[in-house]
Amino acid sequence: MLMTAMEFAQFPILSAILFSTLLALLVILFIPDDRPKLVKQVSLGFAALGLVLSLYLYVAFDPQKGGLQFVERVLWVKSLGIYYFLAADGMNVPMVLLTAVVLFTGVLTMWELDKRVKEYFALTYLLVAGVYGVFMSMDLFFIFVWYDVSLFPMYPLIAIWGSTRKEYGAMKLTLYLLAGSALILPGILYLWAVAGGTTFDLFELQRLGFDVQVQRIAFVMLYLGFGILAGVWPFHTWSPVGHVAAPTAVSMIHAGVLMKLGAYGILRVGMTLCPEGLVYWADLMALLATIGIVYGAFVGLAQTDLKYVIGYSSVSHMGIVGLGLATMTVDGINGAVFQMFSHGIMTALFFSAVGYIYDKTHTKMIPELGGLSKTMPKASAFFIVAAFCGIGVPCMSSFWAELLVFISAVKTYPLRGILAVSGLVVSALFMLRVVQKTFYGDKNPRWEHIPDVPLFLASPRIILVGILIFFGLFPRLILDVIQSAVVPFVNSL
Repeated sequence: MLMTAMEFAQFPILSAILFSTLLALLVILFIPDDRPKLVKQVSLGFAALGLVLSLYLYVAFDPQKGGLQFVERVLWVKSLGIYYFLAADGMNVPMVLLTAVVLFTGVLTMWELDKRVKEYFALTYLLVAGVYGVFMSMDLFFIFVWYDVSLFPMYPLIAIWGSTRKEYGAMKLTLYLLAGSALILPGILYLWAVAGGTTFDLFELQRLGFDVQVQRIAFVMLYLGFGILAGVWPFHTWSPVGHVAAPTAVSMIHAGVLMKLGAYGILRVGMTLCPEGLVYWADLMALLATIGIVYGAFVGLAQTDLKYVIGYSSVSHMGIVGLGLATMTVDGINGAVFQMFSHGIMTALFFSAVGYIYDKTHTKMIPELGGLSKTMPKASAFFIVAAFCGIGVPCMSSFWAELLVFISAVKTYPLRGILAVSGLVVSALFMLRVVQKTFYGDKNPRWEHIPDVPLFLASPRIILVGILIFFGLFPRLILDVIQSAVVPFVNSL
């Protein structure tokens, strides 16, 4: 792929999305502390702007053309070969859209926040700026910088606004993710140095290529480094704890977007630059992914806290992503990327629904709830829809993603594919159990007078439900985008 030292899209939409979050951060910082409503209005306005721009990016992206589109590439540090290099392709367009949706619905979900509102939204926008930066960047230096930017706000967001052992959850999450960074940075620098220390350009490094031994060493460092954030077993233990401790919208971003950042890093950096390393380690990837699927399902079956249920469900569903990547097939990787998008929307809906229930009942414990569908039918319906998506019900977007992954897995790794499908059966069992015990059965008189979710607060949940159903009915609208990048990628392996 031949590129000049300076190349800029006619309209720099990627920079517009990225810097709108940084502009939002600056504007929020200048708002007086005693104007929390204005902070929320500004946050919602910029989130809406990002969503509109991301929708435009999704619609304007041409799957027939494929390749890199909306390229912005400017030389930044010549001596080190660092470029400000943003581009869109079939792998990151769905991720940018996912981030915009989760941010917008997350701002609406936290509309009733009354504690240190300014700091909360400022840190949220800093985190999301890092997420956008990783998804859009095609330069390894900027990928790592934005990756770290996305991690650091998580500690104060959980430690200040969280609950349920929030300091412990924040510290455990931070230490695990920093350990991942400690593997990613040397992996990136190792490849940069072996390539001559002249460029961090992802596609230039891919063109230069690396020896098999170099790829094997670098890939395992990148896989484990990014895999910690993706919840790869056995490095997943920070995730359920972090889910439970985080405030509602941070859980939405954490499970909906941040975990995808890890899987995306494996795909975009590790698998792209080290295809021979991928082939060497793919069997281990498939094994860890299968264990994660089955383990997350069985441990989730024993949970009594709604957030822990969702947390272990996320470990299981992210295992499906890892298994799809390990197949090294078009259908498998298509399904993995689609699952990243679907799971992101689904978990955002899960945590948004649980957040409203917790705000009104002040409990997440399943035995203390019961019969909620009789007193809070709308709030209950949102959780139930997410649960149906989680168990792969047809006409929900995750059905297609999981179907593609499991078909590819059974063909590539027959035994592990069958075990993974059995894990999905257990996952369906514990989701149905949670729905039955929490929303049906005998009504707890303690919750008789709790109001159902009003229309304004229901709006973010309605948006998320609509997306799950829309892409469940019309999967080609996103699969065609994803496949435009996956087909040439698999052909290059």
